[in-house]
Amino acid sequence: MKIEQIYTACLAHGAYYIESEGEVAIVDPLREYQPYLDRAVKDKARIKYILETHFHADFVSGHLDLAQKTGATIVYGPNANTGFEAYIARDQEILPVGKIHLVVLHTPGHTPESTTYLLRDENGRDRAIFTGDTLFIGDVGRPDLAVESNLSRENLAGMLYDSLRNTIMPLGDDVIVYPAHGQGSACGKNMSKETFDTLGRQKATNYALRANMTKEEFIKEITEGLAQPPQYFPKNVLLNKQGYNSLDTILAKGLLALSAKTFQDRAKEKKALILDTRAPQVFKKGFIKGAVNIGIKGEFAPWVGALIKELNQATLIVADKGKEKEVVTRLARVGYDNSIGYLEGGMEAWKTIGGATETIESISATEFEQRLKTERYPILDVRKTKEYQAEHIEGAQHFPLSQLERNLNRLDKDQTYYVHCAGGYRSMIASSMLKAAGFENLIEIAGGFNAIKKTDIARTKFACPSTL
Repeated sequence: MKIEQIYTACLAHGAYYIESEGEVAIVDPLREYQPYLDRAVKDKARIKYILETHFHADFVSGHLDLAQKTGATIVYGPNANTGFEAYIARDQEILPVGKIHLVVLHTPGHTPESTTYLLRDENGRDRAIFTGDTLFIGDVGRPDLAVESNLSRENLAGMLYDSLRNTIMPLGDDVIVYPAHGQGSACGKNMSKETFDTLGRQKATNYALRANMTKEEFIKEITEGLAQPPQYFPKNVLLNKQGYNSLDTILAKGLLALSAKTFQDRAKEKKALILDTRAPQVFKKGFIKGAVNIGIKGEFAPWVGALIKELNQATLIVADKGKEKEVVTRLARVGYDNSIGYLEGGMEAWKTIGGATETIESISATEFEQRLKTERYPILDVRKTKEYQAEHIEGAQHFPLSQLERNLNRLDKDQTYYVHCAGGYRSMIASSMLKAAGFENLIEIAGGFNAIKKTDIARTKFACPSTL
């Protein structure tokens, strides 16, 4: 028997490869199917089941392509309704994989169809549970992401309480918990950086599994303080329920190398978004007029999902050479399937046709400190609300990046602004968005708040919770 966690840090996502006697089950696969095929070939094994714990909100699952490539059966738990062929398993149903068995445990609460798969080894011993978003390490799934449900989040939270107490917590303390997500995912609010643990340790440390916790207390605690879910979440749920285009088709369209002139023409014809995925401190030195920067070396897909409102937005890509396939794939992971090509030859090619370019002024924290002595420009802090509340520069205007676009009317296009985040990734995204919206006078702070804290600004101009 083999259990392999395939963890994708940029999405904080865990998929699972389970093999016994030449048969394989895949749990919650990412959209790119090839790694699972490669593992099965290496083991000389056949993928028999694709097990989905629920209709995922924060990524598009690879179940359809994987089933088409392998003939494997897609399995959901009770209450799932799909727009494609799938097997809807019964609660407590046993699915054999080689010499082991996977027991279907219906654990509604995160969503009505949420299901946990209990792995029993060849000796009938309970070894592991694949919990999806029902139980995380340090947390449980938020109960407000169900789509097309008439249940309130309080109703679902009550169901989750029952699922945890009646189905999961009675299992042995030595059972390993394998969740679908870890720290960084928006599917919970208190997840650990650890990606698996024993159930016994979770019973002892996870706030939501306290032995003396009443249902009313549980509902109150897990429904309080929930941030607004990213706007692309319900759209991904529908793709996972109803179906989507093959990744092969999306890659073929997105990996079309375009000359600079053709790229320019397509941008006009398709009213396409130009997405520049180079590093922020490279982007600032010269980019296509109107381009938005979301660097591939960061939380790329979640920020695309948070900021680009239409999944079907025609998108032209500027990328470092050799990174084009990674960009198109990572866009597809969150349902952005309308990449229509990339700039062949990059910015050097763009310059040969005299294409319009722009730059963004970027200064060090030390230079920012010096300029503050004479320049009284407004400061835009684009970090998350909790970051700002913990500590910020006195007088800074706070516009979280995810809310920046809706607040543009509160800013003055004739004003000069300093822009910062925590480290420089989000501030360049924000600066590029502001530039595209017609704000010309921007000064981005390289290194962000982390660098600013190392200057004397920290001693003279910081506001902390006690002064808010």
